[in-house]
Amino acid sequence: MDSTRDLFIALARRYAFADLGALAPAGEIEEVCEFGHRLLSLDAEDFAAEARVVPADLRRRARACHMPQTPREQPRGALESLRPAYGLLLEVIAARWHRRELSPMIAAVHIASEYLPLLAFEPQLGHAGDPARWPEGLSAVGSRFGVIGDRECDHTKSEQSATNRTLRVSVEPAAGWRAYFDRQHSQVAGALAVCVAACRNPCTAMHWIDPEPRADLETRARTALTFAETPLVRLRHAAPVGHGFGVPSPEEVLDAWERSRASLDKNAVGAAALKDDGFPLPGLPSLFSAVADAPIEPATLLEGVSRHIVTLLERL
Repeated sequence: MDSTRDLFIALARRYAFADLGALAPAGEIEEVCEFGHRLLSLDAEDFAAEARVVPADLRRRARACHMPQTPREQPRGALESLRPAYGLLLEVIAARWHRRELSPMIAAVHIASEYLPLLAFEPQLGHAGDPARWPEGLSAVGSRFGVIGDRECDHTKSEQSATNRTLRVSVEPAAGWRAYFDRQHSQVAGALAVCVAACRNPCTAMHWIDPEPRADLETRARTALTFAETPLVRLRHAAPVGHGFGVPSPEEVLDAWERSRASLDKNAVGAAALKDDGFPLPGLPSLFSAVADAPIEPATLLEGVSRHIVTLLERL
């Protein structure tokens, strides 16, 4: 029994929640493992699922990263603030790195890149891009935001479609709301960054932000756009090799990150990536913090789940 329990404890400390859940006796430990696996898999739709055997603090912190599944769901979770979700992303990236699961790690980096512009916009919006709370200024007279087919707008056709949808999705049924988040919300994030930082023919869409904070936002949003084009994020789109897909080695990941840091070092915000903050990809938490204009540190959610499971196992 002791050797089996020692194996289970080792799995818990490695965050191997799926494996442990399959091996452990059905019951409380299995449910907590399922909760931990959802976090490690970044299954944000189900972070708020009932898990009464999980300590209340862990459930509360997971709900802060949850994506609402209906237009009126409360609390608003990741639509209220993306900062807890980015803390979890950093924890997952670190965990995947230490487990040498580099494809899921790069997938987590890619998710972070897609929504990074919304993290930049959060101080001005007062929320994290909640379609039910967009400022009226986005649709002010002279704004092209959400106007489909306007050739003066720098948004792509898919971005125009997404921005048009985001202005009305809060009155759609729950199924339409979920479909929007599955396919278009990340495009809205990029479109907002284009509006404030990369548009060649600006309209009035960003005039609801005063000039001084808009200039600061422009730098942070431009850095978010640059991050999405870095060698590190591009590893997500590696071409197929032979009959399989190429998986980057740790050395290739670190090399891509060093080249990414160099490309980001164009302003004070991007230069934050050069800090040695002790993270497996040094400077990544500092970069996210600079873009957010707020401290973003790796969460301790996975660690908390692991400790709780170990406590349960030690009682066996």
